[in-house]
Amino acid sequence: MRTALVIGTGLIGTSAALALVQRGVVVHLTDHDPEQARTAAALGAGTDEAPEGPVDLAIVAAPPAHVAAVLADAMRRGLARGYLDVASVKGGPRRELQALGLDLTSYIGTHPMSGRERSGPLAATGDLFEGRPWVLTPTRDTDTEVLNLALELVSHCRAVPVVMDADAHDRAVALVSHMPHLLSSLVAARLENAEESAVRLCGQGIRDVTRIAASDPRMWIDILSANPGPVADLLTDVAADLDETVRALRSLQSSDEAKRLEGSAGIEDVLRRGNAGQVRVPGKHGSAPRVYEVVAVLIDDQPGQLARIFADAGRAGVNIEDVRIEHATGQQAGLVQLMVEPKAAPVLAAALRERGWSVRQ
Repeated sequence: MRTALVIGTGLIGTSAALALVQRGVVVHLTDHDPEQARTAAALGAGTDEAPEGPVDLAIVAAPPAHVAAVLADAMRRGLARGYLDVASVKGGPRRELQALGLDLTSYIGTHPMSGRERSGPLAATGDLFEGRPWVLTPTRDTDTEVLNLALELVSHCRAVPVVMDADAHDRAVALVSHMPHLLSSLVAARLENAEESAVRLCGQGIRDVTRIAASDPRMWIDILSANPGPVADLLTDVAADLDETVRALRSLQSSDEAKRLEGSAGIEDVLRRGNAGQVRVPGKHGSAPRVYEVVAVLIDDQPGQLARIFADAGRAGVNIEDVRIEHATGQQAGLVQLMVEPKAAPVLAAALRERGWSVRQ
């Protein structure tokens, strides 16, 4: 691939463009908002000047509701040898293109499984997709050259290609992305009118659950409007579980011992099913999940503290597998949770204590 056209210079489009430019591809940028395309160009994502002729690959990074129309326009104008989109829903756009009578041999639907709470070109980064799955949904009609161009794009972005059926993809993202986003929003909505004294008690748990609720509602309306059925089906199952959980909690309030035992069993069931589901979430680099030991270190909120901890861990010969920070309420301090292999935990704890760190058990 020597040339590409990115149509839509939001977070995903601009991030893909930045990655391609870094690999030496000449990238042209266009957007329904010319100012946004100029911003992306100023960031080094390519040029907002139109290509002189057909490019190798056109990448449509428009909202799901507009993908088919944008693709159809680009294909009718012959802007590229191959076309793909990066929308988070795949079945609907393909069916819309088929209904328009377009030749789909030059098209492949794709979806990079990566994003951020922020949107727009200013949130873009060339390494957004590194190590992340990038779903490709070819059909029997997809031209081999177009599939190869898509694979080249994924390689340039350092993502991991995953081939799926379009409708299977839509059911999958409903489960792992769309439904969780709505549930996060529902939990966060409980905080809107909560008493300030309660909100001040927020810890890492509520931060983890509500983090993705910060995303742009307009973007998510577009996404959910393109995949409402699978998401509604999943939420119906969640609603049934919630009803059972509420009944179990009410039973725990009963003065009847048998009802309390029944309620306890109901709560234990949902918690155990949660355990069973959580362990299926892929771990580091997509591998099977592993259990790490936590070494918790109290730090001041000052520049260079994290760098010092990581440097000291490196001197101790310990690899930090993951890290979380829990900020103390009302204090300029926080608890850094360093996840390491179990056998490395006592080594790291001892090394950090020797270097003056306050290690919590």
